[in-house]
Amino acid sequence: MTATPLGRVQLLIMQVLWDKQRATAREITDTISKREAIAHSTVQTLLRGLEEKSAVAHEAEGRTFIFFPLVEEQEFKETATRDLVERVFGGNAATLMAHLLNDKKVSRKELDEIRKMINKRGKK
Repeated sequence: MTATPLGRVQLLIMQVLWDKQRATAREITDTISKREAIAHSTVQTLLRGLEEKSAVAHEAEGRTFIFFPLVEEQEFKETATRDLVERVFGGNAATLMAHLLNDKKVSRKELDEIRKMINKRGKK
């Protein structure tokens, strides 16, 4: 699944499952609905798609399906980041960083964090 891109709402569903670890479709719908309107039927349809991508699975408890992630959040982020760097920035991470620093307002705190990460990585 990790090589398969996720749509925006599929990613919201995964974020709920990464946070809760196990949830019903209704719990997922209710959690997402706190941020934006979403139909329960949409969540159910997207969960089926995520199961087809082997991103989630479910267990039946009575008549209720309990969904859980099959892919770790960190694994997904690493794969998605690699894909972004390869497809959009031609494999050049420096170009990605330059784009972020030039096109986004980066706070002093974020810049300090980036410097610390670069310095730490440089010592390896």
